[in-house]
Amino acid sequence: MNWHLLSLSFAMVFVSELGDKSQLAAIALGGSTRSMRAVFLGTAVALLLASFLGVILGGSAAQVLPTRWVKAIAAIGFAVMGVRLLLSARESDLPET
Repeated sequence: MNWHLLSLSFAMVFVSELGDKSQLAAIALGGSTRSMRAVFLGTAVALLLASFLGVILGGSAAQVLPTRWVKAIAAIGFAVMGVRLLLSARESDLPET
């Protein structure tokens, strides 16, 4: 097993998941129920499944498309999401007329 890749994957996902909507949903669910174990298991399985699907789709895309294209598509996708977030934040800061 590639321990460096394992630790890098763990660190990247751990840091990127801090404070996102799924964590806020887990906080809300955990605060509204007494069964924290069920909330933990449900959110952990959901994150595992989403990560598994991402790895499978990424591996499949890398076999069909050149790596350079996959990276370019990912970069364009992140850029589009960033621009949309910036525009929506700007629109929400404008006073209503």
